[in-house]
Amino acid sequence: MYTEFLTLLFAAVLLVAVFRRLGLPAILAYLIAGVLLGPYGLAWVTEQAMMHTLGELGVVFLMFSLGLEFSLSKLIAMRSLVVGVGGLQVILTTALFCWIGWWWGLTLPQALVVAGTLSLSSTAVVIKQLGEQKQLHTRRAQLGVSVLLFQDLAVVPLLVMIPILAEPEAQGDALLVAVAWALLKGLLVLLGLLAVGKWWLPSLFHEVARARSDELFVLSALLVALLAASLTQWMGLSMALGAFLAGMMLGESHYRHQLEVDIKPFRDVLMGLFFITIGMAMEWQQVARHWWQVVGIVVLLVLFKSLLVLLAGRLMGERKRDAMAAGIMLSQVGEFGFVLLALALSHGLLGQDIVSLLIGIGVISIAITPWLVGRSQDLARWLTRSSLLSQSEVAQSGLSKSGHVIIAGFGRAGQTCARFLKLEGIPFLALDLDPERVNEAKLAGEQVAFGDASRREILLAAGLQRARLVIITFDDAKRIGAMLSLIPGLTEGVKIVVRTQDDRLLEQYKQAGAHEVVPESQEGTLMLVSHLLLHCDVPIGRVIRRMEKERNSQYSFLHGFYWGGQSAPDLETDQGLERLHPLVLSEQAWAIGHKVQDLALEAVHIKEVQRGGDVLEPRAELLLVAGDTLVLFGTSAAIEQAEQRLLEGR
Repeated sequence: MYTEFLTLLFAAVLLVAVFRRLGLPAILAYLIAGVLLGPYGLAWVTEQAMMHTLGELGVVFLMFSLGLEFSLSKLIAMRSLVVGVGGLQVILTTALFCWIGWWWGLTLPQALVVAGTLSLSSTAVVIKQLGEQKQLHTRRAQLGVSVLLFQDLAVVPLLVMIPILAEPEAQGDALLVAVAWALLKGLLVLLGLLAVGKWWLPSLFHEVARARSDELFVLSALLVALLAASLTQWMGLSMALGAFLAGMMLGESHYRHQLEVDIKPFRDVLMGLFFITIGMAMEWQQVARHWWQVVGIVVLLVLFKSLLVLLAGRLMGERKRDAMAAGIMLSQVGEFGFVLLALALSHGLLGQDIVSLLIGIGVISIAITPWLVGRSQDLARWLTRSSLLSQSEVAQSGLSKSGHVIIAGFGRAGQTCARFLKLEGIPFLALDLDPERVNEAKLAGEQVAFGDASRREILLAAGLQRARLVIITFDDAKRIGAMLSLIPGLTEGVKIVVRTQDDRLLEQYKQAGAHEVVPESQEGTLMLVSHLLLHCDVPIGRVIRRMEKERNSQYSFLHGFYWGGQSAPDLETDQGLERLHPLVLSEQAWAIGHKVQDLALEAVHIKEVQRGGDVLEPRAELLLVAGDTLVLFGTSAAIEQAEQRLLEGR
């Protein structure tokens, strides 16, 4: 037993590390570990009873954590999204897949369990991906989270019903009676636990907290979760239901956050073991034999769930693109779906073959989830909006404009430009690829349209041939290059101003046709220097002349800097950056006795020569002596070659 557990742990650690490197969810690694080591794989783990017990405890702690996160006030505040969109999604998806399962030949109880499994999505995977991609603030993410919240609540009645549906005698009126009795018992348990949670548990945890013992607090939390789970199991209900109710009654207390932190390590480890046991239940040979059915069902699952979330969102008044993107994100099988499958398998409601196929479907759907979440906005835009529609909208906005400015990109820089143009009464039209930003700006009365400014038809529709100037505010070298090569061929006399983060591509953009390139980092530095000089009582006229001189020389005075230990995080990129580097000429240096004009340093320039306390200009006839400090300017690779030349003559 110990050897098998150690093997499982080693496989889990290895696969989770590999899957994280590949950007795939950890749940997928646990499932694959179970498939590889289980009875249908390498059969290295044969003693599964203890694993199943530990896995069930993982489900208990998962439901306890879910209960802790359940907030009645949050549910009420988001009721239109949670109950409206989420409720419609669960009802529509369950009804559709239940009908498909019944038509496929399953019994009605089996079809209901399969439909309930497929209707649920992965809260952990989706929210983690949204968080990593910084999309949680978007409307599509809010829609998705609302649907996930209702799905999590919908798990509770499904957990109650599966043991009842598994009973052979539960048919017709007997089934209704059994369901009603289970609901009554669940209500009694809920009322009992709520009473305990209101009058007894706060006092208990208050005393535990006063003891200031981390071990006692953790043990108390584990004891409460397991006691509640045992109570519901003793009443013939699911252990997970009791754990959820226990978490819910503690969710409103001020101990909630500490309980979440204390339970999380146990939950994550035991849930990993649970998913490993789920993987062990998958007969991969059968999945391989029916691979075309599995892949086909995954495709249908993604399609149907996306369309049903779209339908639910549209019925509740949500934007088509947001609802479609939310549906694409939620088109996988969730972790609670595996919980339902394990429960149905243990009660004999579903056979091994059906469970194996459903696990295979779940594994594939979760594997493609990171890609779907990352591409949800683009896919939704492509599915809900044609390029012709985008072009017509831009044309409608630009039709009446002449002598206007086209702002490519309506982010912070683009919006700032627009504000000052409005102050001067100069007409403009902004183009942006963020549908949410465009929608909000248009509602506020801004002259903005959805469109890719690097495309020929969009620029023409925006009235490029009647415009006076194009300003590019986004920082995408590929699209900027496309616009610079495109605009001169479409019209003459239109100036192009490019905003960049730095001046690395300044010369390239100028040669490509940009009339002005404004690097933010350099301009920010000049503004800082101008304030510095003004505060040092330098006349404002001299400050302005220095700033203009620097702009006219393409910021040459700002080029190069002294590197420190943290200046080169990316060696390949920074090899092309110009830097300053001092070099002291020792008595053995080759350059001693040579004039500057004889050094032949090629790509490296000598900014100055320091001799004693004086700073000398590196004139061509200047003769170098021992002790001179040369301040070299160039790229890292060129400076290395120059050092070798100056010191060794090679």
